[in-house]
Amino acid sequence: MTEKQLYLDKAQRSYRKLVRNVREGAIESILFLAAFSSIATTFGILDILISESVNFFKKIPITEFLTDTQWSPLFADPHYGILPLLSGTLVTSAVAMIVAIPLGTIAAIYLSEFAPSRLRETIKPALELLAAIPTVVYGYFALLFVTPLLQKIFPDLPGFNMLSAGLVMGLMIIPSISSISEDAMRAVPLKLREGSYAMGATRLQTALRIIFPAAISGISAAYILGISRAVGETMIVAIAAGLQPNLTWNPFDQAATITAYIVQVSLGDLPHGSLEYQTIFAAGLTLVLMTLVLNIIGHFLAKRYREIY
Repeated sequence: MTEKQLYLDKAQRSYRKLVRNVREGAIESILFLAAFSSIATTFGILDILISESVNFFKKIPITEFLTDTQWSPLFADPHYGILPLLSGTLVTSAVAMIVAIPLGTIAAIYLSEFAPSRLRETIKPALELLAAIPTVVYGYFALLFVTPLLQKIFPDLPGFNMLSAGLVMGLMIIPSISSISEDAMRAVPLKLREGSYAMGATRLQTALRIIFPAAISGISAAYILGISRAVGETMIVAIAAGLQPNLTWNPFDQAATITAYIVQVSLGDLPHGSLEYQTIFAAGLTLVLMTLVLNIIGHFLAKRYREIY
C-alpha cells in the first residue's frame, strides 16, 4: 500500500470517527434535553404552586388552613380549612386501594406465574385497555350504574357518595398495578424459581414466598403509583362523589376532594390573583406534598425489603 493510500485510509477513518462522534453527541444532547425538560417542568410547577401559596398564606394563617373544619372560600362567610377536602381525598383513595391492591396483585401473580403464555398475551393487553378509557366515562359509570346498584343494597345511600366513586377508581387503577407488578415479578431471575421448586415448594408457595418478596421493589412502586393516581383523580370524584366539602370519614356520605375543588374554581369564574383563586394553589401544594410523602414512604419500604431479601 502506497503512502498516498495510507493517508487516504487514515483520513477516511478519521472522518468516520468524526461523524460517529457528532451523531453520538447529537443523540446525547437530545436525551439530555428530554431529561432536563422533565426536571424543568417539575420545578416550574413547584415554583408556581409555592409562589402563589405564599401569597395565600400571607392573608390566611397556616394554622387556620390546617385546623379549620370548614372549607367555604366562595361563600359570604369564608372558611379556609383544608380538612374537609383532605378527608374526601383520603376516603375515596382508601376505598380505591382496598379494591385495586388485592385484585391487581392477584392478577399480577396469575399472569406472571400461572397463566400460559398465549393466554397471558391475550389477557394482559385486554386488561391494559381499561387504562385507556377516559375517566369521565368511569365517572358516569359510577354515577349511573354503580350508585343505583349500591342503593339496592343500601337504600339510604345518597346519589352522590364516596363509596361508588372509590370503587370505580379502584377498578380503573387495577391495570396499572397489575401490569407493573407483573413486569416486576417476571424480572425475577429464573434460578430463584428453580431453586424453590428443587426444595419441593409448590408454584403458589414459590409465587408468594420467593417471587413476591424478590419483586417487592417494583410491586411497591406499583402500589405507590396507584395511590398517587387515586389521590390525583379528578373526574370520577367530581361526577360521582359530589362537590360539597364535608368533613367526614364515612364513605357513604358525599364529599369533595382537593382535585374536584380545583376543577370547580378553575372554570374561569373568579378573577386571577384574588384570594379565592389562590386557594387552588394552596390546595394543589397540599396534594403535591401528599404525593411526595407517599413516594418517600415507598422508597424506604422498597429499600428495607431489598435489604431483607
